[in-house]
Amino acid sequence: MTDPHGFLRTPRRPVPARPAEERLSDWNEIYAGQSLLPLVSEQAGRCMDCGIPFCHSGCPLGNLIPEWNAYAARGDWWAAAERLHATNNFPEFTGRLCPAPCEEACVLTINADPVTIKNVEQAIADQIWERGYATPQPPQRLSGMTVAVIGSGPAGLAAAQQLTRIGHTVAVYERADRIGGLLRYGIPAFKMEKRHLDRRIEQMRAEGTRFRT
Repeated sequence: MTDPHGFLRTPRRPVPARPAEERLSDWNEIYAGQSLLPLVSEQAGRCMDCGIPFCHSGCPLGNLIPEWNAYAARGDWWAAAERLHATNNFPEFTGRLCPAPCEEACVLTINADPVTIKNVEQAIADQIWERGYATPQPPQRLSGMTVAVIGSGPAGLAAAQQLTRIGHTVAVYERADRIGGLLRYGIPAFKMEKRHLDRRIEQMRAEGTRFRT
């Protein structure tokens, strides 16, 4: 089989991890974020922008994967952030925690390693915050309607953010002492540091979402 574009010659690489002696000193994430950028540029460029992108159907959120892959390959992080946020309120969570069924659906798996879509998503999400693209988006006007969201897990937070941004007054109720649900108490820090959750909650507060623990 010929391979004029080099897709088969670019295998999946292991994601760089922090040295063991450094990891022993804290509970932080195993993988260092900035070390993903060279891998991301290479892997995003492997995306073939298929006529029928099966990664869309493989992703439970319906993420626009070929679109933000194209922007990430060129280093256009603003456009990549816009396309990623179009279908995903919290890509910094899913980029770290999702089991990546999109990669199993990647067309390249027919005869090669898939694009490391999860790593690309995480890198874009991190760039969104590092470059200041995740600014609060308070509504321009209020609808006069009040909504209560029960539970502050990822689904509750996403619903609350969408409802707040279109002008409803939203209160999130959580039975635990802190906001976050599964993200707070079910995910260990080495998988996702809680600072990612805390800064997103602060963004939601700035947009007008209220929290009741």
